Amino acid sequence: MHTPNQRLLVVDALRGFALVTIMLLHNLEHFDVYHLPEGLPEWLVSLDKMIWEFLFFLFAGKSYAMFALLFGLTFFIQMRNQEARGSDFRPRFAWRLLLLLLFGMLNSAFYQGDILTIYAVFGLVLIPVAKLSDRTVLILATILFLQPWAFYQLIDAIRHPVENLGDPTSWGYFGKMWTYITEPSFWDTVVGNLTNGKKAVLWWSYESGRFFHIPALFMLGLWAGRKGLFENSAKNTAFWKRTLLITTLIFLPLWYLQKHMADFITDEGVKRYATVIETSWTNVAFMCIWVATFYLAFQNQKIQKWLKPFIPIGSMSLSNYVLQSILGATLYYGFGFGLYKITGATHSFLIAIVLSIVMYFICVWWLKRHKRGPLESIWHQLTWMGSKKG
Repeated sequence: MHTPNQRLLVVDALRGFALVTIMLLHNLEHFDVYHLPEGLPEWLVSLDKMIWEFLFFLFAGKSYAMFALLFGLTFFIQMRNQEARGSDFRPRFAWRLLLLLLFGMLNSAFYQGDILTIYAVFGLVLIPVAKLSDRTVLILATILFLQPWAFYQLIDAIRHPVENLGDPTSWGYFGKMWTYITEPSFWDTVVGNLTNGKKAVLWWSYESGRFFHIPALFMLGLWAGRKGLFENSAKNTAFWKRTLLITTLIFLPLWYLQKHMADFITDEGVKRYATVIETSWTNVAFMCIWVATFYLAFQNQKIQKWLKPFIPIGSMSLSNYVLQSILGATLYYGFGFGLYKITGATHSFLIAIVLSIVMYFICVWWLKRHKRGPLESIWHQLTWMGSKKG
């Protein structure tokens, strides 16, 4: 198996952890087919509710944020490696993003909630940002994290209250998904995912503030790479301990606000935009808690052995992300086994655990024979075609 350096081990493990937890949530959601089976015993309904709420509390909005952070970090690593060879990686990166867009469209054919296409577009922001100073990158990321557009909308909602606030635009598109996802036609599902589904996800990403959140996370990952924050050192251990303490202190009042916002905000427009801001901040704080905890746990040799199974999964993150979409659609959608009809959160959680274990053994088997995952190899070869490196 290809053995990366220590820095890449913790990064790959964290990426694998993010991917597995993303897959857990996707399974609970039946890959966007939100449906509660009827006729389940009360104890199972209660267990389903508990599992749903607990896993969404832990990972919703946090796992994807880790994934985005590591996207920016990976860009830095590639940029640094090419600079060491006297090359500017940015033109290749633009081409690489176009290839990622194509992978994302492939993934979107199976799962409309695909994030790769959005990464491919917003990843372009890293090209001009790459040569800015550390301070400027951090300032830009902070401004985007503050959700300036949502603040503008919030102020406008306070100044001009609306009595009958309409539903978010994305809801109309999500409401149409039942006409193709639950039906037995694979082709109708593909067409629906690539048309109506893409509109639904883009509108939802805009409405939830992710158009600002994602590029901010990319920049934060770039900044973290420059600072070498994932290197194994006493200095970094101290940094992540401080980060864990500070972000926990930030998260707790934000979480309290999340639970009680409806108690002191009655206007629906004000509440909608205040929720976008609060949720964005809360998720970033919790994401930092996860990253800090994972880094610190990985430094402990006894704990590290329990985290190492995430390494091969993270090493093949692109292949695994697309694979979980194909498997999920086949399991839950109408053209496949239609398990959305009979599986609640408990059963979907168990399915996700089994899929994660299977994914791990597939990755171990593959990486013993190849340097990269199958889609990673294609991405690498196409990225560097026409160059000596390719």
